Amino acid sequence: MRLNNNSIKSEAALWEAAGYDLPHFDREAVNKATAENPFWVHFGAGNIFRAFHTNIVQKLLNSGEINRGIIVAEGFDYEIVERVNRKCDELTILATLKVSGKVEKSVIGSITESCILDSNNVSEFARLKEIFRKESLQMTTFTITEKGYSLTNAQGEMLPVVTADFASGPEKPQSYIGKVAALLYERYKAGELPIAMISTDNCSHNGEKLYQSIKAYADAWCNNGLAEKGFLEYINDEKKVTFPWSMIDKITPRPDNSVLEMLKKDGVEDLDPIITGKKTYVAPFVNAEECEYLVVEDKFPNGRPALEKAGVMFTDRETVNKVEKMKVCTCLNPLHTALAVYGCLLGYTLIADEMKDENLVKMVEVIGYKEGLPVVVNPGILDPKKFIDTVLKVRVPNPFMPDTPQRIATDTSQKLAIRFGETIKAYQASEKLNVTDLKLIPLVFAGWLRYLMAVDDNGEKFTLSPDPLLDEVCPFVSEFSLGYTGEVEKYLKPILQNAKIFGVDLYEVGMAETVCNYFKELIAGVGAVRTTLKKYTC
Repeated sequence: MRLNNNSIKSEAALWEAAGYDLPHFDREAVNKATAENPFWVHFGAGNIFRAFHTNIVQKLLNSGEINRGIIVAEGFDYEIVERVNRKCDELTILATLKVSGKVEKSVIGSITESCILDSNNVSEFARLKEIFRKESLQMTTFTITEKGYSLTNAQGEMLPVVTADFASGPEKPQSYIGKVAALLYERYKAGELPIAMISTDNCSHNGEKLYQSIKAYADAWCNNGLAEKGFLEYINDEKKVTFPWSMIDKITPRPDNSVLEMLKKDGVEDLDPIITGKKTYVAPFVNAEECEYLVVEDKFPNGRPALEKAGVMFTDRETVNKVEKMKVCTCLNPLHTALAVYGCLLGYTLIADEMKDENLVKMVEVIGYKEGLPVVVNPGILDPKKFIDTVLKVRVPNPFMPDTPQRIATDTSQKLAIRFGETIKAYQASEKLNVTDLKLIPLVFAGWLRYLMAVDDNGEKFTLSPDPLLDEVCPFVSEFSLGYTGEVEKYLKPILQNAKIFGVDLYEVGMAETVCNYFKELIAGVGAVRTTLKKYTC
């Protein structure tokens, strides 16, 4: 069996006998209807899209709720489209890994077309412009990572490609958001057609980030006489263009070898992952957890299908913000980061295995239930305590989820401020709570500084996960080695004062001394990380 249209038709019995749920709809008819009247374009062909957005559409197609599929456009790594999507006739295998050990296997056939978002490729860009001129197009979604919306570098300087796009106009932009803005300008010229532009990236106020990025291009082009003045009015008119906020949550690690071997044993051929020239790790299959949440602000000026019938939760902006803060600042992301930092130091290679470690379990329980939960605002549509319960009892311990602390430790310097800094600020603002009540959040900060030494608890060197600030932050710990007994504060003080990293100046909130003391204990020698964890999690 091979993942293509011919095989799932002619060998359907073999697929089904091997336990695969095939599309319950006529793909040819759906493809034709979508090409004529597209309703949803997604930017970013990565794993979260393959496991979540596509499955939302598949569920609605299977039930007969809709008769059109989803179009995907990839604007960063074109090889994904060329070497995976089109090679497999836009099909994907979704392996849903349940905590019980059961694996649900589905062939996702809801993608009708994959496009390359490349303004230098005349035919590809022309096709996307054609799609954006269609009155039927109701929505676009994005999973391009938070960095995809940024117009500046880590120092706050405008990226050269953005500066060039501002000056050259919408004809042939080279930046990701510049190309999206050009497509939106095409929709404006087609009659100011309405559309919802929805970021589903895992970042705070994602809709606002997308809006501000698009607006920057509209401002520049209109002010430079490169676009009609009405374009700026168009994107600012919520009767025509909206940028709804959303909260998304589903763990989709990169394709795992154990899942690959399982699929091969089923008789499915040619599924080996590829590593593209841009170092993207992608395969014709995706493995993901069962739990998933997508909460979206209900602002769709051109209407929308009944996505709630596939599990999407619609609400207002305030509620989305509460849900997002609940997850990012307390109920999931901080726990993940704590496990990532200490998992790397203790030599773990699977997050699930960390949940067998009583010290690590106690650490995240205290951070979640005791330190974080008191300042969470209940959003109403999801209960914070139940959310943490699911994270710690079902999601993270799932032994069949091949997620790693090394993956989650990526870009930690960009995560600490929101994942822990917001809780510290809430304690500062509280009349009943005090920052000195926080004992394990500063232990995570100290653990991250210890992590930056790139030496594990056995004294062995390891490779730090990618992070844009490594060159800036690693020098602060370069003087330390295991067994160091000298002064630490004089070296750490500048970074502990960095509110961009921690969300607050740790000296101003009275936490710096605690972090320094923890750090001294963590570098006392081989095994000091374990000893320190035991001391503070008993």
